[in-house]
Amino acid sequence: MKPLKSALLLALPLMLSLSACASHKYVDTKITGVNSRLDGQDAHLGQLDKTTQEALDRATSAGKLAEGKFVYSIVLSDDSVKFDSGKAVLSDAAKASLTQLADRLKADNKNVFLEIQGYTDATGTDDLNYRLGTERADSVRRFLNTQGVALIRMASISYGAEHPVAPNTTSEGRSANRRVVIVVLS
Repeated sequence: MKPLKSALLLALPLMLSLSACASHKYVDTKITGVNSRLDGQDAHLGQLDKTTQEALDRATSAGKLAEGKFVYSIVLSDDSVKFDSGKAVLSDAAKASLTQLADRLKADNKNVFLEIQGYTDATGTDDLNYRLGTERADSVRRFLNTQGVALIRMASISYGAEHPVAPNTTSEGRSANRRVVIVVLS
């Protein structure tokens, strides 16, 4: 029995050293794998940084291009130009205001571009409000075209219930938010 015990005692340090080597090899393998993944993520982050910088450069260039281009804006939401809830029909007073605008644009004889922005109050779903905002802006765009403003010089966009000018908690506030804004750019 004694030789077996001696053999085990001699083999024990050998087994421990072998298990220690295996664990070092395992750790080295894992560290190498993690390092390669980190290198890949660093490259990805570098690409994102480059993409972000390019987007910022484009935005800065667009801002410089647009500087000094804004001429004026007209908000069609006063008492003479209001949209009924859920409607995009221009009243006679709205048509008269738009006719005056078209006459002014023709008299100025400047090469301008109109961005026609449609807004709604907060009643209804987002989809409904965006569609209604588009319909309101398009009705203004079509009317201005009948007054001699070229369609190619106008674009319409809907903001739906975004950017309210008054609280949507009162009927007066909701009425003020049902508007069209015409931005004149040169």
